[in-house]
Amino acid sequence: MEEVRQDLNIAAAGLLYDMAGLQPTERSSFGYKRAAKALAAGIDRSVVDLIEEGILRDVPYVGPSSERVVTELVRTGGSQLVEAALGSSSKRGEVDKRRRFRRAYLSRHAMRIALDAPLDSSIVSTRTYAGDLQMHSTWSDGGETIEGLAEAAFELGWSRIGVTDHSYGLPIARGMSMDAAHRQHAEIDELNERLQGRVRVYKGVEANILADGNLDLQEDERRIFDYVLASPHSQLRTDADQTARMLTAVTLPGVAILGHPQGRMFNTRPGITADWRKVFREAAKREVAIEIDGNWHRQDVDYELATMALEEGCLLALDSDAHAIEEFPFTDYAIAHARIAQAPADRVVNCWETGKFEAWLRERAGKSTKRVTRRARLTTEAQSSQRRTEKTAIPKRRR
Repeated sequence: MEEVRQDLNIAAAGLLYDMAGLQPTERSSFGYKRAAKALAAGIDRSVVDLIEEGILRDVPYVGPSSERVVTELVRTGGSQLVEAALGSSSKRGEVDKRRRFRRAYLSRHAMRIALDAPLDSSIVSTRTYAGDLQMHSTWSDGGETIEGLAEAAFELGWSRIGVTDHSYGLPIARGMSMDAAHRQHAEIDELNERLQGRVRVYKGVEANILADGNLDLQEDERRIFDYVLASPHSQLRTDADQTARMLTAVTLPGVAILGHPQGRMFNTRPGITADWRKVFREAAKREVAIEIDGNWHRQDVDYELATMALEEGCLLALDSDAHAIEEFPFTDYAIAHARIAQAPADRVVNCWETGKFEAWLRERAGKSTKRVTRRARLTTEAQSSQRRTEKTAIPKRRR
């Protein structure tokens, strides 16, 4: 998918963000930012085609200056207008720094190419995708009820969703108390009964990874959830190595998914620096899935890191991180990154049939341990032995 890797829409958006960063006031930068977002996340077509047809200005918020920057990029591979502005600005250092915060993001146009690419049927696709495992409701910082989320998922053809409202250790996101979590679970139980299998709602939680790698939920608190998605929300702008922090997180009992592991944001922050191959290797050993968070600003992990995760044997989880129904389509970005990385559907937990998926959840939650499995096996063997003894004691029927 070379066209995806040479995504001129995202490159054009980057140059417009450069121009925004060079403006003397927030007001004068606003127009460039709106034009940048429109080209990156608002259109399905390539800027190359729009320029050839002379209709780039038809894109909302693209004015004469933005048009000139994009035209220069398409025709020369760069922009003299941007370089001239950089050369005379005291803000060049800040602009150069922010350029490092745009690696391996997809524009909407590139995402569509990845989704429509003629790949082998074993590769994950929107057709094999059964449901989103990270979303937020009105129980924390989301804008939708759980019932509303479930009904919207049904309309999309999904068979499952996981509601992962924030845990109490993140008050800025209105994290749930444990009492609230119990009340939420009662609501989910009642809703699942009414839905009668049309969509299954799972009781997840997005726990916050603390600076030392531990979570803001204690081990006994984590047990009440179907699964724990552990995500970092702090120390996302430092260059310090945080391998130990992320290694600790994936080894904690109850953790099923490592959520948006880098914590990066387009043009804003680079996210966590770590030896990701080492982290992925540990996650693979423990069958902790690595999330591709499809939120347009996050796209975390990207297709480059997803490829590394697959090389190390990891499972993937592809989610929207939606805080409203309108954000469910962010799953398309997650699926697109996974397709570029050539992720087989059988390595993506969102695609598994229900029995396999729920068995994996139980194992991650510690509800099906090796000790229990061994005890069950010994019990079964003893019962089988007893049946063989009883069978031997019964006289054979005469012919």
